[in-house]
Amino acid sequence: MANNHQLLDLDVAALGELYRRREVSPVEVTAAYLDRIEQTEPKINAYITVTADLARAAAQAAEREMAADAYRGPFHGVPTALKDLCYTRDIRTTGGSKILADFIPGHDATVWTRLREAGAILLGKLNLHEFAAGGSSNNPHWGPVHNPYDLDRIPGGSSGGSAAALMARSALAAIGTDTGGSIRIPAAVTGCVGLKPTYSRVSRYGVIPLSYSVDHVGPMTRTVRDAALMLNVIAGPDPHDTTSSSIPVPDYTRELEAGIKGMRVAVVRELATQLATEVEKSFKSALKTLEGLGATVEEVSIPFLATSAASTARTMIVRAEALEYHERWLRERASEYGPDVRALLEQGMMVSASNYVRAHRVRALMLAETERTLEKYSVLISPACKITAPKIGEDRVRMPSGETLPVLAALVALVAPFNATGQPAIAVPSGLSTDGLPISIQFVGRSFDEATVLRVAYAYEQARGSFPFPKI
Repeated sequence: MANNHQLLDLDVAALGELYRRREVSPVEVTAAYLDRIEQTEPKINAYITVTADLARAAAQAAEREMAADAYRGPFHGVPTALKDLCYTRDIRTTGGSKILADFIPGHDATVWTRLREAGAILLGKLNLHEFAAGGSSNNPHWGPVHNPYDLDRIPGGSSGGSAAALMARSALAAIGTDTGGSIRIPAAVTGCVGLKPTYSRVSRYGVIPLSYSVDHVGPMTRTVRDAALMLNVIAGPDPHDTTSSSIPVPDYTRELEAGIKGMRVAVVRELATQLATEVEKSFKSALKTLEGLGATVEEVSIPFLATSAASTARTMIVRAEALEYHERWLRERASEYGPDVRALLEQGMMVSASNYVRAHRVRALMLAETERTLEKYSVLISPACKITAPKIGEDRVRMPSGETLPVLAALVALVAPFNATGQPAIAVPSGLSTDGLPISIQFVGRSFDEATVLRVAYAYEQARGSFPFPKI
């Protein structure tokens, strides 16, 4: 039907249509993706493990099922990759670390169980910032992941391999995790769509933790519709994860095309300051687009979100909970950690029990203040990151004011607050900078109202038009 280039350009929804019309086969599509991985990996380094033989076998099984009209749904035959925090039975799961370099789990993560049962085809396990504890994906053990829009730049982190594979067209869908922006930062600087669902909406069973009360698992895709389709598969209660919610899961695609006329969208003043010039310009353009779609856009203030107390509280919680998981390894194998991850874990030793409890109280105040605002508005909006992708190894970035910021601070400042609150948030591309780097916006919604977040993001995405793939 189509050449490899055309197959790789398809999104999940479009590929599903071709499968249903029997114009293309899963074997053909999977072969195209495996060829693409072989072509791009020397440049991108998005994968730690490629499961080529398993992918071919799964594709053949999917082809037989489709020939028998046993169609499993929109993810049947979709070439998918997992951040290498997700357990995969009998397949190496490293966490991007040296410590787990040879770890082979005996069971699957729930997210992969659900995707596999929906017919997804596993291409492999994706590179990441070691143990998901950073924002660059400069991995000291498995090598840095490169941004496909500029190979000298980072893809963000910690789910950098997930974003890079999507936009290098070496995966059609991917799973990421998000503890301080680790889905949305890579999506923002690498040009894909990244959805952090509400805390507890998606099971974390079988996913190596960073911070058990702040970790989220979610879809990374090329389009908003694909994110909705993927969330339909992976969301829902799980008896293996006692924190997973029993709130019913809707069909997240049902209201995607309902439009946003009459909706109220809140620009959070504290999250729209000190931006790179082109990020600010793209953000203002996005606001005009939303107004053109019939939404009312108003500025609001949520002062507590941007305070040092809020930032410190989230950081304390993450460090303390990360230490709890890593304590034995840190004691016995400290030299096997990368220096930045080791430093983060050692800082966890300095968080007292009383400060940990206080941090959770601050977190509750953040959620209450944000939910009060969302009683009056459908969604909040902000840029996703203050900057575009920095160069690999760059530690600080100069802002238009002349002030220099740590790169990590410029990447996490606008996304991390919603890990503390647990509310759903999505990063969607809004354009390219003059040097060809992706810029993105973020929509945030009420807890368990992913449907509205996706609806607004979809309306914006459709008005924006198609987003260009990198020339790689």
